[in-house]
Amino acid sequence: MAKKDGGLRFQPSGGSRAPQVPVGKKQKLTIERLANDGRGIGFIDGRTWFVSGALAGEQIEARVLGAHGKVVEGRVERILTASPERRSEACVHAKVCGGCSLQHMPHTDQLALKQRMLAEQLSRLATLEPREWAAPLVGPELGYRRRARIAVRWDNKAKRLDVGFRAAASQDIIAIAECPVLVQPLQPILRALPKALRELDKPQAIGHVELFSGSCSAVLIRHTAPLSEADLGRLQTFCTEQDAQLWLQGSAEPQPSDPVQQLSYRLEAYNLSLAYRPGDFVQVNQPVNDAMVAQALEWLAPQADERVLDLFCGLGNFALPLAQCVHELVAVEGVQSMVERAALNAERNGLGNTHFVQADLSNPLTDAGWAQGGFAAVLLDPPRDGALQAVRQMAALGVKRVLYVSCNPATLARDSAELLAQGYQLERAGILDMFPQTAHVEAMALFVKQ
Repeated sequence: MAKKDGGLRFQPSGGSRAPQVPVGKKQKLTIERLANDGRGIGFIDGRTWFVSGALAGEQIEARVLGAHGKVVEGRVERILTASPERRSEACVHAKVCGGCSLQHMPHTDQLALKQRMLAEQLSRLATLEPREWAAPLVGPELGYRRRARIAVRWDNKAKRLDVGFRAAASQDIIAIAECPVLVQPLQPILRALPKALRELDKPQAIGHVELFSGSCSAVLIRHTAPLSEADLGRLQTFCTEQDAQLWLQGSAEPQPSDPVQQLSYRLEAYNLSLAYRPGDFVQVNQPVNDAMVAQALEWLAPQADERVLDLFCGLGNFALPLAQCVHELVAVEGVQSMVERAALNAERNGLGNTHFVQADLSNPLTDAGWAQGGFAAVLLDPPRDGALQAVRQMAALGVKRVLYVSCNPATLARDSAELLAQGYQLERAGILDMFPQTAHVEAMALFVKQ
């Protein structure tokens, strides 16, 4: 006879737990509105669904990508009733590739979504609205991207080299024959690249590939093991046929196969040429970058007798045009190699009124030697985590005007609140459409000391 279990059984607090929604499950939904990242939001059975590829008002069938608690993430599997705003994607891979998430949305709606995201962040985190909203800075919807990273992976089981872009919400690699957002000079390289890599004696040694377009085209081969002379020859022949430079990267910094090779881009309006190396940060959208630099100078209004500071200066994308307008330009960057290249760019362009400095911009600045004497104006172009420590010192540096270029509206709003507390007013703000067909938001804001 079985022994009875005399122990007590306890019900977890909060009642029974609802079963988790399994990955791969399909669910019919009505999309009520859009999230800030462009995904559709729907509600069913007490859960909130975030569905990529959906538009407000649509009836769709979604496939579950993941679930946590009451939140389910999915993608559109089938459109049951389409929004009148829906348009056909320009790329046949748009539904599976992780590069573009908004090709199904008209460009005007993409801009409105980004504008709303910026306004909501400023209002929610800083209770702030600019005195003037600027029109969005825009460029071509397609054919704008001058840099791309190509995923490469050796499938040992299939004895096959996969080449392409990462799939959305996955590590899978989607074979891409054409990418409409790439600039035209990179299109033939992208088409011919998979065949060239598969013909190598040891394709397993390829980690990833990056493509660049500037003064010329360039191909960076990241390899995880030494390449044979034969494979090096094949890669050089491929690049020669594509009229592109070959760069190689093992465990050290990228190096050109020909030491005299140099990669650069132009700021034509200022007759400036900026040299860079693969791995350096360069804005991917040249038309919007050109317009962004022009707008920054217009808003900041640098004067010929002023001393101006450029923080997070990189290669000198803003610093060199600024230096043409002012008495003295001090530019600060955290990465020493970038400081050296920016200083060399200034020298090659005949700018003798610039001073480039390496400094950790998460530390106090006012005690630094280069900060003595203060500045009339400051331009900041920080990474996604913002520039909180730097903006805390604007008033102490005597700055009258602050031009903030942001790639993250949340940290821009946080830092705006700090500037507001120091007596600055948000005069003007607007979005920069650096990445059309995606929900990524870049913005520019001008603060003036009252």
